[in-house]
Amino acid sequence: MSLFRFPTRSARLGALMLVPVGLMVGCTDLKENPTSLITKDTFYKNSDEVFAGVTSVYANLRNNMESYYALNQVSSDETVVPTRGGDWFDNGAWIELHRQGWTPTSVTGLREINDIWNQQYAGVARANVVLEALENVTIPGQAAVKAEVRALRALYYMQLMDVYGGVPVATDTKVEQRAAKTRAELFTWIETELKAARADLPKTWPDQQGRVTQGAADAMLASLYLNARVWSGTVTTAGLTPGVAKWTEALNAADAVINSGTYTLAPSFKSNFTFTNQNSPENILVVRGKAVDGLGFNRQFQSLHYNSFGGGGGWNGWSVVEETYNKFSAADVRRSTMLEGPQVDLFTGLPVNNRQGQRLNFTARIGDITSANENEGARIYKFPLDPNRAGNASGNDFTIFRLAEMHLIKAEALNELGRTPEAILQLNLVRARAFSPAQPIAASLTQAQLRDVIFDERLFELLGEGKRRQDLIRKGTYTSGTWFGKAATPAYKILLPIPQQQINTNPKLVQNPGYGS
Repeated sequence: MSLFRFPTRSARLGALMLVPVGLMVGCTDLKENPTSLITKDTFYKNSDEVFAGVTSVYANLRNNMESYYALNQVSSDETVVPTRGGDWFDNGAWIELHRQGWTPTSVTGLREINDIWNQQYAGVARANVVLEALENVTIPGQAAVKAEVRALRALYYMQLMDVYGGVPVATDTKVEQRAAKTRAELFTWIETELKAARADLPKTWPDQQGRVTQGAADAMLASLYLNARVWSGTVTTAGLTPGVAKWTEALNAADAVINSGTYTLAPSFKSNFTFTNQNSPENILVVRGKAVDGLGFNRQFQSLHYNSFGGGGGWNGWSVVEETYNKFSAADVRRSTMLEGPQVDLFTGLPVNNRQGQRLNFTARIGDITSANENEGARIYKFPLDPNRAGNASGNDFTIFRLAEMHLIKAEALNELGRTPEAILQLNLVRARAFSPAQPIAASLTQAQLRDVIFDERLFELLGEGKRRQDLIRKGTYTSGTWFGKAATPAYKILLPIPQQQINTNPKLVQNPGYGS
């Protein structure tokens, strides 16, 4: 199912032509516009054309599954990408990302770090084009459509704030160099945008899955407030000076989702991630996936072995850090989202071999991430392959926000507010479906003890969903952590450098502390 009713041919063309506009507004100071360029002034004259533009703003969310996802996974204690012979070396990029060894001009500085900037600003630019077009056309439900685009734009800015701190804010399509807002200013701007958008958003969209709702805006606000001490703080070469905590606000935003009556915890944990997970009652905002080339979910291929299934295989790269794998209880159903031990074909169930003809046996241990064997490392397999996939494209929706995380946010906020017994109840709601018989968290834990438990529960529940980097920064262990293959890094690396390509283009940008002038 598409996000909206299927647009006309001319509308689809408009969505495609938004890409150069997005790049131009996001980061490039071009002086000329081709006369054939489709803009808000030459397009967007009816509902089909507007909805095609809105679809393009959603479509840009797929970019989050590239460099932004890689940063959040691979630079944390969740994921490592070992070099396996000639595979996955990529000029040392994956090892550098895992060890947080980037600089503005290193391999990841010129690749992933610049890509994240361009990908987020492309989403901002597409949103700005649609929002300006909506000033000159009248369509049914206009206020709600405008609100969903504003909320999506706020999400792209929230992700920019997450990784770079303060960045320039553009709310129009003018091509000009802009100075950055401070991180605290950006935090307030995003909060204001989300609150304004929420007022005009519906609780649900009839027969239209995947669109931003009131619940999605509340989930974004809950995440914003959860990270408030980090995101409204100041980063220097010495590290973070925290901003003001907003635990009450985080609690209220999470409660708004939980008590909305729109979402319920799925009885089966695994049903949230299958190729039919669009039917999950707890998914709040997702990146839609279709079994169509270019429109599907394909992150499973990063982990799966070359021989994991007949008729084609995986890319045999991404693996789980051994210490992280070992944290999971064998009785926890969430551990079964990782592959370890003797392997079978994922569709036939028959034994599979490695490329040397021996039985494939994934080991949790990786001896050397710079020179690993093809079987080393457990593999995340949280989003199962779609048997009807088109090439690498499966129909799984990728979860940006779901109800279980709102309970975890509520638990963290309650604990920080000194309401530890209530926080434990929230954690046990989430754990209830993961264990049979139940293994509830002890009611006797102190506030300090529960902090560690909450971060572990977030790891168990949200493994592979791109949340771990934020969690470790909030916990204070992102740069100081010494998980396998990584030593402590400078505290300022909770922020990425401003990409050098962007500074070269816009001299009003100032490099983040610790990364030079």
